[in-house]
Amino acid sequence: MEERKSSLQQLDFTLLFLLFVLMCISLMAIYSGTTEQYAQLDPTFFVRRQVVWFAIGTILMLAAMSIDYEMFKNFSIPLYGFGMFLLLLVQFFGINRNGAQRWIGHPDYFLFQPSEFVKIFVIIALAHLLYHITQGPKEKTFMGDLKIIGKVAAVGLPPFFLILIQPDLGTALVIAAVMMTMVLMSGVTWRMIGLLTSIVVAGLSFLVILHNYFFHIFSIFIKGHQLDRIYAWLDPMGDTSGLGYQLFHALQGIGAGQLYGMGFTQGAKSQGGEIPELHTDFIFTVIGEEFGFVGATVLIVVYFLLLYRMVIIAFSCNNTFGSYLVAGVVGLLVFQVFQNIGMTIGLMPITGLALPFISYGGSALLTNMIAVGIVLNVNIRTKHYMFGEDH
Repeated sequence: MEERKSSLQQLDFTLLFLLFVLMCISLMAIYSGTTEQYAQLDPTFFVRRQVVWFAIGTILMLAAMSIDYEMFKNFSIPLYGFGMFLLLLVQFFGINRNGAQRWIGHPDYFLFQPSEFVKIFVIIALAHLLYHITQGPKEKTFMGDLKIIGKVAAVGLPPFFLILIQPDLGTALVIAAVMMTMVLMSGVTWRMIGLLTSIVVAGLSFLVILHNYFFHIFSIFIKGHQLDRIYAWLDPMGDTSGLGYQLFHALQGIGAGQLYGMGFTQGAKSQGGEIPELHTDFIFTVIGEEFGFVGATVLIVVYFLLLYRMVIIAFSCNNTFGSYLVAGVVGLLVFQVFQNIGMTIGLMPITGLALPFISYGGSALLTNMIAVGIVLNVNIRTKHYMFGEDH
């Protein structure tokens, strides 16, 4: 028997509260990270703009919630095609900044990064694809799993490579993480997962061989500035005034925070203006330095709770399409959080990925807010039964 609840009753207020906590942390960190580095501007300039981004993101989140997610099936192919068109537009007519061609628009007024929104389009397209593949009885065979992998690759790899050649390794890896998460959710066997892992390891080994013996071929896949970031990651102390400058100072700042931090707006590195992109890619440095291990742990716990709520929503949904949508969003956010924090503390190479809901906004923040709206959409339209699922 179905237990009827209104949309408001089914709204996950815990998830919304956790999102609000992340917004507050973001505003504090952005304020502290920009007061000295951009001293010529109003100290609240970036904070006010971030509030505007949050407001726009909230509107987009509500819009994503308002449309029955079943309708996304009807738009999955048009959205995917539109996303591919935007990526091709970037490839031929995009604006180049710092050696990367990722934006379209006007350099002085408005810049739009299509690859951010393509993440959402890929999630919807893959969710629709897997929904059709996994409908009805499915035999656990190697060939069956291989068909799933092949179809997922056919959808996910074209945007992956178009983003990779911009070049934007970070966003391309996010697409790969979304693909892997949704493949896991589809129920493929562990043997297939092991095979995919082996292929990834073999691919990385192949790149190492190309680097050591066929560098001219290697440079086709990995651009110079990306290789510099890998060198800096492997040996951040080798060139602290050049390649390893950003990571070296970030590590110093986080280390100086110790247990309780140096206090709000009191961080030596955060206030010294020594770390480029402090309010965007390296904003975790501000939190680690000024709020210490305790503050960093609080942030990670909030992320964990947010993602945990999403996992619960994915598994409690009695519509496989909705479950795949939420799984894609979880993969999207997990990888971005892990990669950003990891690169800030030296565990991962620097890729330029923003810290979700914390870094200074723009296309990435709006994309993540839309993603949360999709999760809430699935949750408020999940039917609950008093005596189990109605078959």
